[in-house]
Parts: sequence; C-alpha cells; structure tokens
Amino acid sequence: MKSSFVYLLASRRNGTLYCGVTSNLIHRTWQHRAGQASAFTSKYSITILVWFEEHGDITAAIHRETQIKRWRREWKLKLIEDFNPQWRDLYDDLLPGPERTYEKPPVGDPGRATRPHLAQNDPFLNSFDFRERV
Repeated sequence: MKSSFVYLLASRRNGTLYCGVTSNLIHRTWQHRAGQASAFTSKYSITILVWFEEHGDITAAIHRETQIKRWRREWKLKLIEDFNPQWRDLYDDLLPGPERTYEKPPVGDPGRATRPHLAQNDPFLNSFDFRERV
C-alpha cells in the first residue's frame, strides 16, 4: 500500500501555518513553493516544510490531518517544536543527493530536456544555462 503524509508548512518561525495531506511529499512541497498548490499558501508565502508524519494509508492520513486542523495553534507549535526545534526547512532533507542544492526538484531529467519542452516560467529549469559551451 502507498504511504501518505500529513505535513505542516510555515511562512517563518511562529508564522502562518498550513496543514495538508499528500501521497508525494516532495512534489506537493514543490507545488506549494511554486505557488501551484493552494491560494492560501501562495497568498501568505507559506513554503517552509517544518513537520511531517508518514501513514500507511490515505484514510489514516486524512483522519490525522482533520484532527490537527482542529487543534489550537499552541498545540501545532508544540508539535513542530518537538519534531523540529530549529524550525529548519525539512524539504532539502527529503531530496536525494545533488538535488539538495536546488530550490526544487526537476521535472523529468533536466539533462535530457530541451528549451522548447520547458515551462517558460519555471525558475528552477530557467536557472540552467542551455547555451552551448565552447
């Protein structure tokens, strides 16, 4: 069975919080960072992954998300502090190897991508220099 995740994002330490559920934590966090996931997270610049919890199935994850959304703010802050006292962005820890230096993971294989196939407004892919080197 596929794992599911409940996660908390923050705008900054003790800032605005967002609770969500997903089956692909890396991709969903990237969507929030790119402004493609939620109008709320886009509006308030909520992009820092500060807490997550893995569940064996989506039903359990949805139940936990619903539970956390009903909590008082102070309980959510305690949950984050116990798991991540420094309020580090945990997103990079999820990425494998050299991709950790990038702001978000590539879609597909960027080494095989060509300029016409790339999204025009994708800052990650646009950060590559596709000019031929001499």
